[in-house]
Amino acid sequence: MTVLPDDGLSLAAEFPDATHEQWQRLVEGVLRKSGKEVSGDAAEDALSTKLEDGLTTRPLYTHADTAPGLPGFAPYLRGARPEGNAAAGWDVRQRHAQPDPAKANEALLGDLENGVTSLWLTVGEGGLPVDGLARALDGVYLDLAPVVLDAGAQFPEAARELLRLHAERGTPASEVRGSLGGDPLGYEARTGREQDFAPVIAYIRERSGEFPGLRALTVDALPYHEAGASAGQELGASMATAVAYLRELTAAGVSAEAAVGQLEFRYAATADQFLTIAKFRAARRLWARVAEVCGTAGAQRQHAVTSSVMMSRRDPWVNMLRTTVATLAAGVGGAESVTVLPFDHALGLPDAFARRIARNTSTILLEESHLARVIDPAGGSWYVEQLTDQLAHAGWEFFQEIERAGGQAAALRSGLLRERIAETWSVRSRKLATRKEPITGVSEFPHLAEKPVQREPAPAGPAGGLPRVSRDEAYEDLRARSDAQLREQGERPKVFLATLGPAAAHTARATFASNLFQAGGIEPVTGGPAEFAASGARIACLCSSDGLYEEQAERAAAELRSAGAEFVFLAGKPASYEGIDSYVFAGCNAVDVLTSTLDRLGVS
Repeated sequence: MTVLPDDGLSLAAEFPDATHEQWQRLVEGVLRKSGKEVSGDAAEDALSTKLEDGLTTRPLYTHADTAPGLPGFAPYLRGARPEGNAAAGWDVRQRHAQPDPAKANEALLGDLENGVTSLWLTVGEGGLPVDGLARALDGVYLDLAPVVLDAGAQFPEAARELLRLHAERGTPASEVRGSLGGDPLGYEARTGREQDFAPVIAYIRERSGEFPGLRALTVDALPYHEAGASAGQELGASMATAVAYLRELTAAGVSAEAAVGQLEFRYAATADQFLTIAKFRAARRLWARVAEVCGTAGAQRQHAVTSSVMMSRRDPWVNMLRTTVATLAAGVGGAESVTVLPFDHALGLPDAFARRIARNTSTILLEESHLARVIDPAGGSWYVEQLTDQLAHAGWEFFQEIERAGGQAAALRSGLLRERIAETWSVRSRKLATRKEPITGVSEFPHLAEKPVQREPAPAGPAGGLPRVSRDEAYEDLRARSDAQLREQGERPKVFLATLGPAAAHTARATFASNLFQAGGIEPVTGGPAEFAASGARIACLCSSDGLYEEQAERAAAELRSAGAEFVFLAGKPASYEGIDSYVFAGCNAVDVLTSTLDRLGVS
């Protein structure tokens, strides 16, 4: 190591340290110019943003927001291992739900030959039949490629079959890796059906000692995320589930240390990169506290899965960007295993190209971006540290609420979880409807002429429990109505964008209106009011500047009416122009506008 001589040079020596109070005074001055008279903390609050779970993002963070701790040491905030993912990167775990064993085998071998390091298999309902497991894993070196099962109600059968295959192929017990995926409460959350915990207990008591590298239980938080839960609710539900499993195991005579060692946690990673980073860090902190209370210690083992809620069916290519950001966030957050859902996940079973893109997402981040070469890349980011702390508190509060209700099973069966998650999704749905949370390719920049991407339908998975939501669901319903008319009548519903004045006056609002109506599958036709009759449209939307509206809006509306317009919108702030039926503007409820417009046009 080279030590540079101290030459006494300090580049900031002649400048006094700036204080937080000085910064606040500068903020006060800027806000005062905009007409807001606030001071001190109120000035900072004016620039803060409220998030779900009561979280707040502030405009400035300082060293006072730094969290203590080192990677690999309790409370494991900065990573489960001292070396983080820097030694070999994260485990690239590909999901497979192909029900045909021969096709599944081809896909599994292709993935393993091209960078995947472990396999996640949906077995039983919604996936591969248990008796097809041997065929699907034909040619797979089980001592090199860990297998993670997701078998739901068929946990006992799938676990026995996988262990039989290991024995048949001579895998040393010490080399068996992966997870049997037992998750009774996760199965109940998805299906509403209770699952017996006895087979899991029997395996752990009788056989887990033979396979020290094989975990029996998965604490899967995806059912809650996929029902619309916030990050804090996802964390709280996962802690409540894990505590329920610890209670079951210790009551059956399993030591707390052994019970903790049987758990792997699964969380969703979204394109909100900082919230995702904070979630994985907060999860480890919360679990460290639970383990401490149980009289043991151990870092949480984490499996990240890119969110299915954020995946769109329209313009699915954008999903590649979403999953890339989510994978980056999961890796930076310290997840040991990462599953990238293929970009066509929402459309059915992925094809070979989609699986290739999915596995290469991790490969590029690891091998070309060198993301894993830094231990805890987010460590020292005062924003991330503070966000992690807030999210940990929000998750703990929800965990305590579930515990007060009698625990995870009671909260599921009483409807508490469903109700609380539904409240969260209702708030978010409004943000999606008003496009405060835009969806590229769906609610923003839709492409009506896009050729649909077709995929083989995926087998129906378990259902009957918590709902499964998607960000694009409201807009997808609208687009489906438009598609149906296109098939039946040969054309989509139309709206005429009546532009007033020169291009400089109307282009911005015409573009806005075009984008808005296309989000609902309504095709825009642009021209002057005199061209309405030839457009074939039944509704119109005036587009221009506020100044020209004052001069021409009412006259133009009357002209459109006389030409046969049944309904007239105006793109701009609500006013009281005669002849205008409704207004479309930034922040309006786009879903309501589009739904009522399709209803008005008789599009079912």
